[in-house]
Amino acid sequence: MDWTISLSRQADKFLQQRHLPDEFAIEPVKRSIRKFSGETVAVNLKRLTGKWTGYYRARVGKIRVIFSIDFENRSVLIEVVDNRGSAYQ
Repeated sequence: MDWTISLSRQADKFLQQRHLPDEFAIEPVKRSIRKFSGETVAVNLKRLTGKWTGYYRARVGKIRVIFSIDFENRSVLIEVVDNRGSAYQ
């Protein structure tokens, strides 16, 4: 898979504060890309609306990973990694 996946400052800070590896947020995004490609992959994925139009949400337990996908440039930006209650603010 030759996709570029980058983390925002907020996402990187959240992962560092909780001593989680970057793969914690990157793995659900990789599974989401495979799901968009047509594979049958188990990932809790949802397209967001309202303020977050154009973004997707992957759920990892009580933590939410909010990201945007640019299919033309094959790049993903992980905007937010946060707990369920404060991820959408």
